[in-house]
Amino acid sequence: MRKLILGLAVTLDGYIEGPKGEYDWCFTDQDYGLNDFFARIDAIFIGRKSYEIAQQHADSNNGEVVPGMPALTEYVFSKTLKSVKEGAKLISDNSIAEARKIKEQPGKDIWLFGGASLTDAFMKEGLVDELWMSVHPILLGDGKLLFNKQDHRTKLTLLESKTYETGLISLRYSIDKD
Repeated sequence: MRKLILGLAVTLDGYIEGPKGEYDWCFTDQDYGLNDFFARIDAIFIGRKSYEIAQQHADSNNGEVVPGMPALTEYVFSKTLKSVKEGAKLISDNSIAEARKIKEQPGKDIWLFGGASLTDAFMKEGLVDELWMSVHPILLGDGKLLFNKQDHRTKLTLLESKTYETGLISLRYSIDKD
């Protein structure tokens, strides 16, 4: 079965974006393991808000959402969108069941790109298999937190850690499934 990997940048105080949605604090001066990550995946799960932000970003950056990102099968999870760009697949009903079906299909792993609501729902349902956090050396003090309040503990096993000279620390954890 394919793994669903939540991979994103986070501040040391746990924020994934600033109070006005800004992510200008994310380091972009080098690869930080992205190319190795891209080799592991062939699909992306993305929520409506993140999809719309990604499309705006791509429109002003020669079609690239993330520099060097290969062509991926995009699954957009939204109850409000009526259509998505050509080649992307809109999932508007039974998102948990559909995500499970997609994970069971042959292929490489899947990137859970965001957003917060989709991440929260998939974490609660036990669909996320791995966390790959790029912890940036900054304290924002406010913004959108990575995780909402959970009703249970989630045990993790460290798979890999890497420290960069910029102070960024890359952490990979598997989620222990009890």
